[in-house]
Amino acid sequence: MSDLLRPQLNRRSFLRQTIGFSALAAFSPATLFAQQGGNDSPAPDPANQHLLMIGDWGTNKYLGQQIAVASGMKNFVDNRKIKPGALFMLGDNFYGSLIGGVDSPRWQTQFEQMYPTSHFPGKAYAVLGNHDYEFKIAFKVDTELAYAAHAQGTRWTMPAPWYTFKFPENDPIITFICLDTNLPGTKGDFFGTGITMTKAHRDEQDAWLRAELAKPRTTPFLAMVGHHPLYTNGIHKDNPILIKDWDPLLRQYKVDFYITGHDHDLQHLEFGGHPTSFVISGGGGAELVDWTTPPEKRGPFGGKVLGFTNMELNKNAVIMRHYNQAGQELHSFRKTPDGKVELLRPAVS
Repeated sequence: MSDLLRPQLNRRSFLRQTIGFSALAAFSPATLFAQQGGNDSPAPDPANQHLLMIGDWGTNKYLGQQIAVASGMKNFVDNRKIKPGALFMLGDNFYGSLIGGVDSPRWQTQFEQMYPTSHFPGKAYAVLGNHDYEFKIAFKVDTELAYAAHAQGTRWTMPAPWYTFKFPENDPIITFICLDTNLPGTKGDFFGTGITMTKAHRDEQDAWLRAELAKPRTTPFLAMVGHHPLYTNGIHKDNPILIKDWDPLLRQYKVDFYITGHDHDLQHLEFGGHPTSFVISGGGGAELVDWTTPPEKRGPFGGKVLGFTNMELNKNAVIMRHYNQAGQELHSFRKTPDGKVELLRPAVS
């Protein structure tokens, strides 16, 4: 990658536009860092469009944590009187075995009933994580694709390992390009099998992605969504394969957001001169892990917490908000179609 395309990751190059960053905020027992902006975060507006996002949620060891986050999401919807138009399931949808395949009881207990239609009536758009590539009894990738295609009345939406859609369906505001980030050479599952997509599938997805990005933009905002981050302060560290393949595309096509899970925390990263805001929402239920880069050195935000993310949209701006499992707003920022980013002071719950 040329020097012009290489992101500058030092502190001085961190994005500073329209906002003055201020002090460290610490919330015990979680490790939390935020550089706050000058304006208060407005309350979520029920008149706007809303999506809720979680990654690394389908735990087979920490069910109580998944339940706690799901409960926080339901309370958030009730308290704010919003009606989410969709959910985003950001990968590692099922850790461990899915015995029974599409008939596994885990579909009901850990998805359909965990995130009920009473609170989340819209589609649940899903992408594949490294744990979804585990071969446990059967290949879970095939199972997740089959469930989306054949389950009656499900909101589970995964038409292919990579796909695109516009939201909302009527008068759309944002285009989402959903990707399979399990490229050859990326980290496989934690049990050493190292299963990823094939090189042929990588090439097929790459050609498809470039064609999608080259299409004329028809919405004010554009996002790419997957499981693995390009950049992260978490335990998995920056991903050199994805940086080499996709960072030039993010820059060329001025992609507004790159949204992922994988690291079990909540993060927001900005880099000077880069058009893309990097958002990680991996607090859906799996165990929390430590930092490899302290978030006070590269941010503006990192929270070692269980939680979820709210994306609020209208044609003039997107507000991204990170919440902990109790529904407390930890970090928020506003982005406008011209690419300007404003950090906001989280609302006091």
